[in-house]
Amino acid sequence: MSSEISDGVRRSLSRYFRDLDGQAPHAIYGMVMKCVERPMLEVVMKQAAGNQTVAAEMLGISRGTLRRMLLEHELL
Repeated sequence: MSSEISDGVRRSLSRYFRDLDGQAPHAIYGMVMKCVERPMLEVVMKQAAGNQTVAAEMLGISRGTLRRMLLEHELL
């Protein structure tokens, strides 16, 4: 499964670089993290039935970190 996610990221980044059309890339790390983080949080929160403690355990992060991320992505 993780290879499917990795392959999807590779394809998307290859497309991103191809579509730059000569422009310099900028802030790629932040762009990728922003694109991946929100859907990941949405899916994990759904799997955890909205329980932040369970979701944080699934993600391997603290509940406080999860809460901060949910607030940043306006998911609370």
